[in-house]
This record gives sequence, structure tokens and C-alpha cells, in this order.
Amino acid sequence: MKALVTGAAGFVGSTLSERLIAQGWEVVGVDAFSDYYAPALKRENLRNLARNPRFTLVEADLMEVDLTPLLASTNVIFHQAGQPGVRKSWGTDFAQYTRANIQVTQKLLEAAKASPNLQRFVYASSSSVYGDAESYPTSESLRPAPMSPYGVTKLAAEHLCTLYAKNYDVPTTSLRYFTVYGPRQRPDMAFTRFLHAANTGGTISIYGDGEQIRDFTYIDDIVEANVRAATMPTPNGAVMNVCGGSSVSVNQVLQTIEQITQRSLNVEYHDTVPGDVRRTGGDNSLIANLLEWSPETSVAAGLAHQWEWVRASSTTGRI
Repeated sequence: MKALVTGAAGFVGSTLSERLIAQGWEVVGVDAFSDYYAPALKRENLRNLARNPRFTLVEADLMEVDLTPLLASTNVIFHQAGQPGVRKSWGTDFAQYTRANIQVTQKLLEAAKASPNLQRFVYASSSSVYGDAESYPTSESLRPAPMSPYGVTKLAAEHLCTLYAKNYDVPTTSLRYFTVYGPRQRPDMAFTRFLHAANTGGTISIYGDGEQIRDFTYIDDIVEANVRAATMPTPNGAVMNVCGGSSVSVNQVLQTIEQITQRSLNVEYHDTVPGDVRRTGGDNSLIANLLEWSPETSVAAGLAHQWEWVRASSTTGRI
């Protein structure tokens, strides 16, 4: 099997690519190494992959690269690339989000229509499409209502996947990720910030009262869902939640970190920011039925793994 992984140098993309290589796949990774966070960290993510002859890196902007030769022998597209960040998506930065999240997805889907060997197009969507959901646990049948421009672009790209599935039989599956964490998590994301502060004695900034609830999902569980979505039969255009089933508050996370690290945390609370929702919590019933997937890693166990990664990365200067 041959896969094209977009955003291959990122948190999910690099971890997924390693899993595929370990299972005998051939992987072509595409990444533009944008400066949303340090490109050096992304290159570090690829350090092991770069040594493997079954991994090929294409350093390019997806809006500019010729996709036809890349997809000629591709069996599965894992579309992980995109412009992340709820808070940065307001104002003039929105143009980056429409380009990276909507236009790139549409270009890939157009190319996928003519890809002769394509068996599955797996799109990385987000729980941000729900906004403040109507009920919890939130199922895919509920009306999406994003509260941030970022969420709007992820939903638009997801709708494009469904449209191309219905109109052109492109075999798309969209996975709505709920707050992914674990080793290689981006430096701007909460758990990396919290654990780095625990390691260095720095201050943790919390936007809100800390009682906001999130459904945290460990990276290995996300990768497993992607592999199953690529290799198991699903209806074209399917949309599925991928969530850890945790639904714990940020304050509870901080308490768990203190227990794991055996260190007291310096926490400062600030006003909430536009676009942040009060709660997320997904219903996994659909993906359990279609792909026989369920999360295997608890928040405590996942945080322990991420803590070891943060300590090791700090020692070598990688974060």
C-alpha cells in the first residue's frame, strides 16, 4: 500500500507516517514547513522517517505543487495538513485559513477524482465544527455550529469531502478529532505548555476559570482511527467522531500533572478569548460500529507519556 500524507512533518502527520512505515506501507509525505511554529521542530519530527527508504519527503506548498504525479500510484490520501489555531483565525489572518484549510482540500479532492488507484481519502476534521454543542456526548447527527473562523474552515472542507463523495464517488472519510495530545504535540497547545512549565518552573496561563471541559484524545488512538478508516470499508462521505471519552476539566488536568510530575504548578487565570467553547465531549458510537474503534489510553497514562517526551526534548534542546 502507498499513502500520501499531507502535513507529514506535523504532530499527527509524522506519528501516522511512522505507524504506516512500521506496517510496511510506502509513504510520500508533503509538508510546506510553515512558520506557525518553529520549522526546526517539524524537521525533528521527521528525523527517524528520513532514514527509511520507504519514506519520501516532498517539501512543497500544496497549492503550488503538481498533484498528478504524486497521486498516480497512491492508494490512500491522509489529509492532515492545515492551518491550526482557534485564537489566531480571527481578523486578517483568516485568509491563511481559507487557503490552507478550504482551497487546499478542494484542490486535493479535484486531483483525487482522477487518481486511478485511490481507495480512500481520509480527512482530518475537528471537534471545533460543533462549537457549543446542543447536547453531550455530541453525536455526528447534531447540527454543527462553529464558534471560530477556524471551525468554519474545517467544516467547509469537511462538507467538500462529502460533496465530492456524493457527486464524484471520491472515497472520503472525515474524522472529527477531539483535542489531540501526546508526544510531539505543538508547542502552543495546552498540554505541551503545561508540562514544559512544570519542567522549567514557568507560569501556566489559563484562559477562563479552568472549569471548561475537554474530551482529550491520545495521539496513538488518533493514528489507529486513521489506519482503520483507510483499510476498513466505510460508506463514501462518512463523518465520524474520534474522541478519547475523557471529558475532564482543565483544572483536573492540572491536578493530574502535579501528581505525575510531583511538582507544584504556577497557574495564572485570565479572561476567556473569543472562539473558545465551554465544553467538548464526543459520542464514539458511530466509529465503534463502523471501524470497531475505541480509545485505549487514559488521560493520566497519556500525560505520563507526554511528560517523558517533554523532559527528554528539553534535555536535548528540541523544545
